[in-house]
Amino acid sequence: MRFGPAGYPPGSKSPKDAMDTIVSLGLDALEVEFVRGVRVSEESARANGRLAAERDIRLSCHAPYFISFNSDKQETRDKSVQYVVDTARAAHWLGAYIIVIHAASYGKSPQTATDSVVDGLLRAREVLDSEGIRDVTLGIETMGKHGQWGTLEEIAEVMDQVELTAPVLDVAHTHARYGGSLKTVDDCEALLDRFLPLAGDIAHFHISCIKYGDKGEISHLPLEAADPDMSVFAEAVKDCGRDCTFICESPLQERDAVVFKRMFADRG
Repeated sequence: MRFGPAGYPPGSKSPKDAMDTIVSLGLDALEVEFVRGVRVSEESARANGRLAAERDIRLSCHAPYFISFNSDKQETRDKSVQYVVDTARAAHWLGAYIIVIHAASYGKSPQTATDSVVDGLLRAREVLDSEGIRDVTLGIETMGKHGQWGTLEEIAEVMDQVELTAPVLDVAHTHARYGGSLKTVDDCEALLDRFLPLAGDIAHFHISCIKYGDKGEISHLPLEAADPDMSVFAEAVKDCGRDCTFICESPLQERDAVVFKRMFADRG
C-alpha cells in the first residue's frame, strides 16, 4: 500500500524539493495535478519521472476539471477529449500509471451521460492507441454530487465498452453522495466488495473527510473531522490483499496522508 498527497506539498520550490519532502514524510506516492490545464514539456515530464523513480514514488495524474463529455456544446466535448489525451500523454512521459477524470454531469438523463462518456473516452483511447500509449489507465472518479455522473455502476458500464479504464474510488465522495453511508466497517467492506473487482492491478483511492448536504458533496475536510471516520475505512481495507494507492485530497494533503498511513499501523 502506498500513500501520498494530491499535488506538491505547499512551499515546494521545485519538483525535486516536493519529492524530497514526500520521502522525508515517509510517503511514497504523488498525484500530479493538471486540474487547471496540462502545461508540461516532454523533456520536463521525463526528468520529473526520473526523479520520482529514483525515490520510489508512485505517480498518478489528475486531468483538468474542465472535462465535460456530456456538454450540450460539441466544442466542449471535443476539448474534453483533448484534455484526456494531453493528460495521458504527460502521464506516459512521467511514468504515471493512471490519470483521474471527472467525466460529466447528467444533463438530460443518466443514460445519455453514460453514452457520452463512452463516446468521449473511445475517441481519446483511439488517439492514445495511435501514439502507442497503452501504459496509462483512464481512471474515472466516483463523484459526490447528485447531479454528477459517476457511480461505480455507471463506471462499470463504461468499462465494458472502453479498454484500459478503471474506477477511482473517492471515499469521501461516495460517503457524501449517499448521505453519510460509510459509518461502520461493514459499510466500508460492502463498498470495497463492489469496487475492488473493478479496480485492476492497482486500486486507486482518493481519501479525505467531507462536508455534505441534501445534494451531496459540499467541500473536502481534514481527516480530524472524522466524517467519514477514515480509521474505520483503514480497518476495512487493511487486509484486502491488494496493491493500493491512497491519494489524500484533504486541505492538509501531505500531513493527512501521513495520518492515514499511521492508521494502518495503529490498527495492527
